[in-house]
Amino acid sequence: MGGLLLTLGACKSRKLVEVPVVAKKDTAATNKTMYLQSLKDKNSKFLSLSMRGKAQLDINGEQRNVSVNIRMLKDKKIWMSITAIAGIEIARVLVTPDSLVVINRLQGLVLQQPFRYIHQYANREVNFKMLQDLLSGNAINEFLVEDVALTSQNGQWLLKGQKNSLGFQILFNTLLKAAETNLNDVKTAQALKVIYGKYISVNDTLFPTDMQLQSFSGRKKINIDFDFSKIESNVELDFSFTVPKRFKVIN
Repeated sequence: MGGLLLTLGACKSRKLVEVPVVAKKDTAATNKTMYLQSLKDKNSKFLSLSMRGKAQLDINGEQRNVSVNIRMLKDKKIWMSITAIAGIEIARVLVTPDSLVVINRLQGLVLQQPFRYIHQYANREVNFKMLQDLLSGNAINEFLVEDVALTSQNGQWLLKGQKNSLGFQILFNTLLKAAETNLNDVKTAQALKVIYGKYISVNDTLFPTDMQLQSFSGRKKINIDFDFSKIESNVELDFSFTVPKRFKVIN
């Protein structure tokens, strides 16, 4: 994720959803299959998604305030445009299940890499669909399986598990949406945390209006605070991505 930043109907409804407060009670899931299905059912379903707003970037101590536009075509591509406050685009990103391309307009450079380049900043188990889930506020679907530990903690569901070298933990709010997702690889000193704040209803589906992404990989530290002011789902989107011929391609 750090590498990214470095180098079909209209929106019918928009309603901020309050997270209800419930009585505190810590229990294990007595019917794990049923509860896992409930969590899966709360995952946002969309064909396309557009999220626009502001972001505060802190990459290895270098801070910048930007505007950000994220577009997704489900399971196929994630497109991102990062613009300076002055309105000048500084970077454009295109991620597919097998590739990553970053246009760095400030330096006149283009980074072209396979998707595994992202594993410099996250565990090698992280794939395109996981990234898609994280950015859209979904619980990672691959983790909603029977062999996880699922408990109720202070009125909220807590899911824990391990996938090969990747340890994961998801805390759900009382809307059964992800409140916090943690991915950890102790051996390689890599950690990725995503914290979600408020959710909004768009076409009867919940999406996060704000989230904080924190990545630690060795000495590389990235913190991104997203604040989305406009979210649309299932609309026609432009994924234009042209690499300027004068730019230098780096691999």
